[in-house]
Amino acid sequence: MRLLLLFLLTFSNIFATSSYEKGKDLYIQKACYSCHGHKIEGISTFPALANRSKGYMTYKLKHFRERKADTQRQEMMIDFAVNLSDEDIDNLTTFFADYVDVEKQEKYDDSYDNYGDGGS
Repeated sequence: MRLLLLFLLTFSNIFATSSYEKGKDLYIQKACYSCHGHKIEGISTFPALANRSKGYMTYKLKHFRERKADTQRQEMMIDFAVNLSDEDIDNLTTFFADYVDVEKQEKYDDSYDNYGDGGS
């Protein structure tokens, strides 16, 4: 029995993904991108979620999960949040708070060509 438990714990750690990745997968699975965009930048009048405070976003998602909304416009979020677990909310808010747009990251420019002897 102990060997089986040890095997399962080891096996689960090998395939474990980060909270960020789980949040990203959940964001796609729940189709949040249809209103908030693929880069969580917000579309039209829907708010941007990228790099928002984890605490605030946790509060808002739990608020929606309890079927509460501050405005009539926010009521549409209730249907999306009702079935979220605490772990789901933690993963989503980690994704929101730590989001980095890989297209905007600075990249090393390796297109530089060195001509001549390098200067003297």
